[in-house]
Amino acid sequence: MSKRHEYALAIEWTGNTGQGTKSYKSYTRDYSIAAAGKPVIRGSSDPAFLGDRTRYNPEDLLVASLSACHMLWYLHLCSANGIVVQDYKDAVKGVMEEGPDGSGAFTEVNLQPEVTIAAPGNVAKATALHEEAHEKCFIARSVNFEVRVSPNVVERQA
Repeated sequence: MSKRHEYALAIEWTGNTGQGTKSYKSYTRDYSIAAAGKPVIRGSSDPAFLGDRTRYNPEDLLVASLSACHMLWYLHLCSANGIVVQDYKDAVKGVMEEGPDGSGAFTEVNLQPEVTIAAPGNVAKATALHEEAHEKCFIARSVNFEVRVSPNVVERQA
């Protein structure tokens, strides 16, 4: 039996500076993302599209979602396999290409997790679990571009 999960959020444009969208430069691209019981996320467009560089843009959030989904699956799989993760960091990078008409699409995202595990002798298994995490990640399974995973797993030195 499959389970259905729904996610309800409220997106509100907050960039009306008094003239609405009268011209391309008459408004800001600022918006907020809200969900019941969670802090508000302040967003904007990418600075290349007149956005506020101090706010997250949709592209940032997509790339972060891929990284976080992979990490959460990986931590679960390590826990289930008796591998103790002590540290996990990812320097994730996404590539979006813009077309001549202004449209764009992501062409790839590269996850580069740096993982430290506790017990010696588990590096090979801990590294292999990244592949399973990638196969199970809901977000990676939902996108139409390549998501690469290049992990580096090391043992904590005593």
